[in-house]
Amino acid sequence: MTHTLRKYMLAAASVIALAGTSPAYAATELTVQRFFGACDADFGTNTDVSKAVGECGIITSLINKFNADNPDVHVTVTTVEWSGYDQLTAQFAAGDPPDIVTIHQSVLTDYQSKGLLMPLDDVLKSVGVAATDFTDASLNGVTKDGKIYGLPIDSWTMLYHINMDLFKKADLVNADGTPKLPTSVDELLAQAKQFKEKTGKPYFVQNLANEVALYTRNLYTYLFQQDSTFFADPKQVKINTPEAKKVLEMYKAIYDNGYTTKDLDYAAGINAFLAGEGGVHLNGTWVIGDYTASSEKSGTALNAGGYAVYPYPQLFPGKKAQYADGHSWAVSQKDRSEDETAAIGKFLKFFHDNDFDWSRTGHLPAVKAVLDSDQFKALPHRDTISAIATLGTPLPSTVQRQFAIQDIIGQEMSAAVTGQKEIDAALADMEQRINELLANI
Repeated sequence: MTHTLRKYMLAAASVIALAGTSPAYAATELTVQRFFGACDADFGTNTDVSKAVGECGIITSLINKFNADNPDVHVTVTTVEWSGYDQLTAQFAAGDPPDIVTIHQSVLTDYQSKGLLMPLDDVLKSVGVAATDFTDASLNGVTKDGKIYGLPIDSWTMLYHINMDLFKKADLVNADGTPKLPTSVDELLAQAKQFKEKTGKPYFVQNLANEVALYTRNLYTYLFQQDSTFFADPKQVKINTPEAKKVLEMYKAIYDNGYTTKDLDYAAGINAFLAGEGGVHLNGTWVIGDYTASSEKSGTALNAGGYAVYPYPQLFPGKKAQYADGHSWAVSQKDRSEDETAAIGKFLKFFHDNDFDWSRTGHLPAVKAVLDSDQFKALPHRDTISAIATLGTPLPSTVQRQFAIQDIIGQEMSAAVTGQKEIDAALADMEQRINELLANI
């Protein structure tokens, strides 16, 4: 070997050795903040999304898979307690928000109206995601002032989760095996009475302890069904009305007659329903997967006679509707490099393309092609809940502080239902407190 050839070979070996000890490139870093709970013990390293279950398991596995499939991008995740908006607001105030964050579509306006969120039209277009890909409900939920401010990933609502074994014992089953659901307030109260007499258990399992959201969502649904335009002016509510009084009177009658559980928080409500302690659990789309899994396990209360799930029944002779919202990925408004913006586009495109896996939680998909697919329709109970795609009705998108309003309504409605306040007084205080809040935005 000549001296010159040996010199070149040693130099080449040095370059190879150096390359082996240093990365060829640094991955673009993104910070993602989300709710949906923590489940690292079960899914912290899982990248096989098909093996994941539940909101937490599926979103954790999806982000794991994104990192695995995109070595040029690295997503660091912070998980916050639901709903995380106090923390997010503080982060924006400190000038250090996450790059990408989970935001309910009902809350987007709070941040978008202050210029804190990045419009995503150009980013989505750059990765081949079109506005026409999304269902009308999900697209409307993220569109503000003619621009898209979030990648919608679902539409969700509250549902009647039904223990069919208890419904059979209560003689509340139709000839075709489906549950007999009420068509009016009087019929609901009559069926609840019959259910309690025949089973010895309450018709409803409700989480009423330390709870505001359930009260509020129930009220919205039955105001919509009475064609109430309580937020015709997004800056001034009219909720001290005969329509609202009818809803509060209905839930107070349910409470006073023992047709519902009373002292359960959210987790206890789930456990009570799984243990067969009531007929109908009022909960969201997100528990369908877990309840279906329980119904398929021998020896469980839901396995005994089956599990069914339906939209809320139409109790009033108005519009066929019920309250709905949706989850989205929003992007904070701040200076970024082209690589960082491109990495955000990749992340959003990944969740668009994997919307079916997210829909396994029970939420309705945001992507029309998934909603229309045989794969989605083959999932359990989707035939009975698919009507939510047309029934689902949000508050007007221009209404700000919807989570704060939810707290006020829930507090006042709870006081009325449990007898701490007269219904008329609760409705008057509810309206006054909301309008004071909106007047000070």
